[in-house]
Amino acid sequence: MRSRFFSVILASVMIGFLSWLWTPPAWAMIQIELFDIGYQDCPAELSEGLVSSGSIQEADCFIVTGKANNTSGKTVVDADIFGRIYDANDNRVMQNRTRLGSIDVVPPGISDFEIRISIASNLEKPFKFKQFKASGFTGRIGR
Repeated sequence: MRSRFFSVILASVMIGFLSWLWTPPAWAMIQIELFDIGYQDCPAELSEGLVSSGSIQEADCFIVTGKANNTSGKTVVDADIFGRIYDANDNRVMQNRTRLGSIDVVPPGISDFEIRISIASNLEKPFKFKQFKASGFTGRIGR
């Protein structure tokens, strides 16, 4: 009985020690502030023959640009960009979509970013960008 008790204790200590040695890294989501958001027309080679997803409606291609402020002190990869885009009449441009793209690498500090989006051709410009933010991790997840 006594030797079994010590065997259980020894096994528990060894499992605890080994799990302490081999602990996978903790991936905490890092929030990134986005600001100075603007847009421009895509170059012709990116927008030729463009249609919106699931329809035959014509769409225009735009490059959304801005600045990303990563205050974590760590490089963030695959940061998802979220935000809302409105047309000149304050109508939502992408009704059921707030994830607009991603930034491959966001170094610590302030850096530039750009993403490509498609917007229905019949919506009035200028577009307004609200609630833009990004979040990501310091390592690649699930790839």
